Amino acid sequence: MNLIYNSEQYSVVEFGADDGQDALRFGGYEIMDKPAKREIFIAGLLAESFRRDVKDLIAGEPSVEEIDEFLGNYDAYMSQAVVFH
Repeated sequence: MNLIYNSEQYSVVEFGADDGQDALRFGGYEIMDKPAKREIFIAGLLAESFRRDVKDLIAGEPSVEEIDEFLGNYDAYMSQAVVFH
């Protein structure tokens, strides 16, 4: 697990590939919308697509606002409430 992005709005954690767990066979990402206290975990083909899109985005040296805007595209999919223990 590796924190790859952290702003006031979003946090993104990358999970490495794990052949022992089907959901993590290709790795995955947890994207959290901090103010809304919602998150999504993406794996498989969606994670691969996310990884490609992030590489393209980073190549353009985006601002924090541009990265947050990109991550905002996943807001509609975030239905899991964040629960702190």
